[in-house]
Amino acid sequence: MRVLGLDPGLATTGYGVVDGECGGSAALVEYGTIRTRAKTPMSERLLRIRSALADLLSAQQPDAVAVEELFFASNVTTALAVGQARGVLLLCAAEAGLPVHEYKPAEVKQALTGYGGADKRQMQQMLQMLLHLDEVPRPDDAADGVAVALCHLQSARMRQILSGD
Repeated sequence: MRVLGLDPGLATTGYGVVDGECGGSAALVEYGTIRTRAKTPMSERLLRIRSALADLLSAQQPDAVAVEELFFASNVTTALAVGQARGVLLLCAAEAGLPVHEYKPAEVKQALTGYGGADKRQMQQMLQMLLHLDEVPRPDDAADGVAVALCHLQSARMRQILSGD
C-alpha cells in the first residue's frame, strides 16, 4: 500500500510518501514540502497548493491519503488560514478519487511512539528507526507528513484486525 501523508499548512505543507504493509515494515519513497509566499494573495496560494498536490498525486499514485487534523490552542487567524489550505488538500484528494483518512496529532504520536504526548524529537527518532533512515527527514513539516503516512499504515492494520480480515 502506498500512502501519502500530509501535514497541512498555508506557508508550508509537509508531505511524505511511504510504501508498506498495514502494520508491517515500511519504506520511505519521497518527502518534501509545498511552499507558498506570504505576500501572495490567498487565492493564488491555495491554487499553488492544489496544483502541487495534484502533480504529486499523479506522480506517486498513492492508494490512500492521510491528513493530520488541525490543533490550535489560541491563534484563530492562523487556524482559519491553515483550515483553508487543509480544505484544498482534502478536495484535491477527493477529486483524485482517493480515500482520505484524518488523524489527530495525538493519534499520530500514539501510533508511532506508543505515547500520545511524545515530543517532536521522540517522533523524529522513531521515524528514523522505523524507516531505517540515516537522518530524520527535514524540514519538520516534511517529517510530520511522513509520520502521518506511517500512522495510517499502523491504523489500517488495527482496522483489519478489528474487522476480522
